[in-house]
Amino acid sequence: MDLNDAPDYLSAPPHSEAQTKAEALDYDISVFEMFSIGIGPSSSHTVGPMRATNRFIAELIDAGTLTEVTRVHIDLYGSLAATGAGHGTMSAALKGLAGFVPETIDIAAAEALMDRNQVDGALPLAGYPLAAYADGAPGPGATRVSGPVLIYKEADITLRPLTVLPRHTNGIKVTAYAGERVLLERTYFSIGGGFIVEEHEESSGSTGLSMAPYPFGSGEELLDMANTAGLSIAQLKMENEKTERSESEVRAGILHIRQVMKECIGSSLERMGYLPGPLKVRCRAGQWHRDLLAEDPQKSPEFAIDWVNLIALAVNEENAFGGRIITAPTNGASGIIPAVLHYALNYVPSVRHRGQKVIDDAVVDFFLAAASIGALYKKRASISGAEVGCQGEVGTASSMAAAGLAQVMGGSNEQIENAAEIAMEHNLGLTCDPVGGLVQIPCIERNAMAASNAVTAAKMALRGDGQHRVSLDQVIETMRQTGEDMSHRYKETSMGGLAVNVVEC
Repeated sequence: MDLNDAPDYLSAPPHSEAQTKAEALDYDISVFEMFSIGIGPSSSHTVGPMRATNRFIAELIDAGTLTEVTRVHIDLYGSLAATGAGHGTMSAALKGLAGFVPETIDIAAAEALMDRNQVDGALPLAGYPLAAYADGAPGPGATRVSGPVLIYKEADITLRPLTVLPRHTNGIKVTAYAGERVLLERTYFSIGGGFIVEEHEESSGSTGLSMAPYPFGSGEELLDMANTAGLSIAQLKMENEKTERSESEVRAGILHIRQVMKECIGSSLERMGYLPGPLKVRCRAGQWHRDLLAEDPQKSPEFAIDWVNLIALAVNEENAFGGRIITAPTNGASGIIPAVLHYALNYVPSVRHRGQKVIDDAVVDFFLAAASIGALYKKRASISGAEVGCQGEVGTASSMAAAGLAQVMGGSNEQIENAAEIAMEHNLGLTCDPVGGLVQIPCIERNAMAASNAVTAAKMALRGDGQHRVSLDQVIETMRQTGEDMSHRYKETSMGGLAVNVVEC
């Protein structure tokens, strides 16, 4: 696939959003912000830092000072420093300085750059065709701008794992020098899902879909607005999306996201051997796929969960390799949405074997409903494992997937909200404790478990009438409070849990 064929708006990074919980939430977050094209293994520790350093280079270009740069120093704080080695944070930051962006990065060229850097330290600022521009991403007809080639040494990155900046634990400071003179210094925060925000940047309540006709700020508002307008949650979301692009563009963009997910799965199923890093985790998806094809060539309902597990593992194994991934809403949780979508398209009677138009409609509705729920977590709590633990990543993705599946299964708005609530309720307190700082153990299997959880949640919700004791808003607030109370050892620092009890060997 030529990524240049993707709709332009899929190449724009998510808006920088650091909404405080006390502020007005009268806007919506686009489906193309909740689901964006990136690379593995982490949206917060790989995609975010690459976007941050890319934006930094863009500012130097705009100021006309790029050619004056003689040195760039990077300081990584908190979780970025603690688990950066396992997450590829340092190399991602360098790739951003070189001009790569997550949405369209040439992975082979970027790795060749890193290999060269290991040999002679060379790092060309904005030296690649996908160089940075004013908005932090390449645009149609943009002119390539090349800067100097620096000799970038290990000492040019300082790790400060015990220093947590006030705004967020994922801090990155970038400083450009001309000799001893500071040309530019900026501090960014990678706040989950690939979203970044600058230190003194105001919260972005006016960005995203700020002109949306249905600017819901809570699950209760979402239900009230949808029911009053006589719309499903997916239909309401489509109306909001249409404030920025036509319905046909929204559909094309969502179907393109689905295509990237399929290609990610296909790439993973061809891999053999072991995942990168010292843990020697065996690649399982390819062999599982061959076994399942032999056991279940007709995709019998008896094997439905086996296929769900397979898809989740395949996506997250590809993520571990640093492959091309859709943040859904994060990389660490990227296998859940495609796994549950696979279930929706292959095991829901109203969709299965009904033709391409029905399948495409189901894909669009699934993503729109899921994005509506994801926006609530993003605005009212967090989707960052470094901020609230894995409940914010895998828990949110499971909740989103359950809502998407309930939508495709024909659930009412109340049943969709109930499905989302059930899925999160049973992920509360989930810790983020990656062994060795790698997005492998327990992350990969955890995606499969959360995908199965989402399927169960949707089925349970559709057995009821939508009336339930615990609301989605209550469970989101509980997740936020639980994350605040959680020890930093369980927030993507690899200082507690499995990370200290599983021996790396």
